Amino acid sequence: MEHWSIQDYNNYQNIKNIKKSKYRANKTSIDGHTFDSQKEAEYYCELKLKLQSHLIKGYCLQPIFVLAPGLKYKPDFIVFNNDGTYEVIDVKGFKTKEYITKKKVFEDKYNMKIIEIE
Repeated sequence: MEHWSIQDYNNYQNIKNIKKSKYRANKTSIDGHTFDSQKEAEYYCELKLKLQSHLIKGYCLQPIFVLAPGLKYKPDFIVFNNDGTYEVIDVKGFKTKEYITKKKVFEDKYNMKIIEIE
């Protein structure tokens, strides 16, 4: 029969209560920004390099678009290109039904395409 100390039990409870990501993505923080996944953080680093190299004019993190009253869509990035165009970017590991629906509504309402980075 195994006996646990109070400390052992508390450690077990803490490990058990750590919330795991539903889609196995690891939240990652860079420059004070917390990204939902390592892949999203890596794309952010690519954008920083592109900006430093003057390959793009700039970018915006998680802009909010209103799709309908009470319904918003927040892509991961908007990238502003040197030629005056821009791209709406969403880094995806898994496409949820909610995302697919919001993507369709966004593209119809704003007449813009979302570029998905997988």
